Amino acid sequence: MTTLERQSVFSQEIVASQSRPEWLQTVSRLTKTFGFTHTTLMKVPTQGDDLLAPVVLETTVPVNFIRSVDQHRKLPDCPILAKIANSSMPQYWCFEDDIPVPPYSAELKNLMVQYGLVSGVIAPINCLNGRRYVLRFEGDSPKPSQNVLNELGIVAIHAFDVYDRIRKAELVAPKTLTKREIEVIRWTSHGKTSSEIGQILSLSDHTINAYLNNAIKKLDCVNRTQLVAKAIRLKVIS
Repeated sequence: MTTLERQSVFSQEIVASQSRPEWLQTVSRLTKTFGFTHTTLMKVPTQGDDLLAPVVLETTVPVNFIRSVDQHRKLPDCPILAKIANSSMPQYWCFEDDIPVPPYSAELKNLMVQYGLVSGVIAPINCLNGRRYVLRFEGDSPKPSQNVLNELGIVAIHAFDVYDRIRKAELVAPKTLTKREIEVIRWTSHGKTSSEIGQILSLSDHTINAYLNNAIKKLDCVNRTQLVAKAIRLKVIS
């Protein structure tokens, strides 16, 4: 398959997305096609941003990684984002190849390695409202060719356009979570199972699962991991 043919297929798959969870599943699948493991759509942090969760829009990175970064407020220590500060082109990074200035803090680097984030491509996106975003493709992959870097840049721009369209189409405000649903999400964010939460709240596993499933539907998520991440981003829980 030629590059143009592959881009055409990718475009059709992305355009077919009807919701943000479906969009994330599609982009995640495309990410793996390029040899990477995780994908993240996020706002480019501005001066004063020191938490990762509020700037992440969608991600397949485990929520525990985000929580660990924010627990120690390590977002400002990340020199990866500096690579796109003055560039509109996709940028490749790798712990083995790059010695950024300033360098990664040992704590942040160890955390990223722990979650398999040792290389990646960051594709900057300029929104019409002037805000800058990036679509990150990360994992453990060798440096792609310039043609592939260019292709990832095109995929990122197209994927963001579709995501923005989906987001604007969400005219109906999300249904309000109940106090109990928020409580169950909070315990889930602490790593508790349905059984453990049930014991804490004196409820059955079935009831806990029902609360979680209702919350997943209300926040338009696909699983508990995304539910917790979105709840943190929306400041439903802290």
